[in-house]
Amino acid sequence: MKIKTKLRLAVGILFFFIALLSALAIRQVHLLSKDTKNILEANYISLDYTRNMHKLIDKPLITAEDLAEFENLLKKQNANITEIGERELTEELQNHFNALKSQPDNNVFISNLRRDLNDIMKLNMDAILRKSDTAGQTADNSILWISVASAFCFIMGFTLLVNLPGYIANPIKNLTDSIKQIAAKNYSQRLYFKGHDEFSSLAGSFNTMAEKLQEYSDSNIAKLMMEKKRIETLINNLFDPVLGLDEKNRILFINEQALKISGLKREDAIGRQAEEVAVTNDLIRSLLQKMAVKENKDNSLKIYADNKESYFEKQLVPISIVPTGEEKQTEIGSFIILRNITPYKELDFAKTNFIATVSHEFKTPIASMKMSLQLLDNQQTGDLNEEQKNLLESIKDDTDRLLRTTGELLNISQVETGKTKLIMEAADVNTIINNAIENNRKLAGQKSIVINFESKDHPYISVDKEKATWIISNLISNAIRYSYDNTEIDIKTFILENKLTVSVKDSGIGIDPKYLPRIFDKYFRVPGTEKEGTGLGLAISKEFIEAMGGTITVYSHLGEGSEFLTAFLITE
Repeated sequence: MKIKTKLRLAVGILFFFIALLSALAIRQVHLLSKDTKNILEANYISLDYTRNMHKLIDKPLITAEDLAEFENLLKKQNANITEIGERELTEELQNHFNALKSQPDNNVFISNLRRDLNDIMKLNMDAILRKSDTAGQTADNSILWISVASAFCFIMGFTLLVNLPGYIANPIKNLTDSIKQIAAKNYSQRLYFKGHDEFSSLAGSFNTMAEKLQEYSDSNIAKLMMEKKRIETLINNLFDPVLGLDEKNRILFINEQALKISGLKREDAIGRQAEEVAVTNDLIRSLLQKMAVKENKDNSLKIYADNKESYFEKQLVPISIVPTGEEKQTEIGSFIILRNITPYKELDFAKTNFIATVSHEFKTPIASMKMSLQLLDNQQTGDLNEEQKNLLESIKDDTDRLLRTTGELLNISQVETGKTKLIMEAADVNTIINNAIENNRKLAGQKSIVINFESKDHPYISVDKEKATWIISNLISNAIRYSYDNTEIDIKTFILENKLTVSVKDSGIGIDPKYLPRIFDKYFRVPGTEKEGTGLGLAISKEFIEAMGGTITVYSHLGEGSEFLTAFLITE
């Protein structure tokens, strides 16, 4: 039988008994009402008539009006005869009343009337007692039947209340528990429900599913083991060192290359906490330190490997999954890849050394050329015509540009090789800015650009004077190159966050916001610009000012100019 049919049958039976109890109660109440009404209509009214007639004949003097009222009550009594023998008594009362009407003062007739009235009252009183007993019996029977029916309904309702929820909820609970077991990969779980209802069909379907899952799991263990071996072989044969960690930083796997450069043994690493291994291993300790830093620009590691100093770039790949049946991602671990960038570093060192050597070799002849140009420009060596003077100016400009480019290349090579020497001392920022302005006075005059700067009293800053002047001078020269003719450049100084900040603001073409993150990269130039330059000035400025403990930032929008802010440390 289906669950729906069973529920309908149970509720239907309960409804039937409730209806039966209601009908029985109504019937018994109707019987009680009938008995009570019978007493009232049949006997109580007759008693009321006889009582009133008694009052009329008990008067000392019976008048004609009393007789008329007595006759009226007697007629009503004749119309309300309900008991056996009451008619004969009423007829006798009528006869004695007729005799009294002819002789109103005859006491014998009055005594007869009293006796007749008493007989009628006694007859009705006896009937009332008898009918009252009958009504009491009816009430007792009603209580009995209603109690029996109520007890039966209560037993049926209580039985359904106890058994019906369990009949529905218990199989659901068993099914829920079994599903949790299946979710925990306990595919041997089975359900057994008696009967032929929907729960039995559901149990059969569930058992079939569990059997298929168990069969699928058993058949895939060998396949999974093979895939595991294949992945382990693949990881072990990677050229790059790889280290895998779970969510609790336990080492899950480590390939041969990682074992080789770390000096670890596989059995000493697999399954152990990375922090525990880091106590005795420098490489693991360095990796954990870099993992702890959320934003680390320098991901390179210097490791002695392959009998030489080698360089590796760390790449941390977090592993997150969305568990089945859930929506939120859960991190289950991470793995670290160390890419061997030693060849690229060696090429970079070679390039840097080459640039430094070539720049140094270029600087001497360029300086000699500049000195020769100054001698040619001296009138003591002879007069030059106008065309020769123009050529001489052009050669001077080219020589200055070559000398500036050579200086930038030497600076960047010093930065890359770490050979930059800083001579930190207390300096006046106004002097540094004025020197930088003076260095660019001629360039600004060529474009009729006015440089606005007002000196203020500020604390001394801790800088390398030469490099600080070079930074400000480079920012001013950039502002001049990218500004329109007949415009102004504003230089301001103020203290912000315990640092003295120098602002160099122009009203030139501005920089597209999408290029701002790369503006301080080496050799980067904004696409579409036709101005001269190597793309090294801002990169060198950033390296210099950060080496001195300061910062440099830029704010710019296309068509609205640019503002560069350099912040220097204030001397204590």
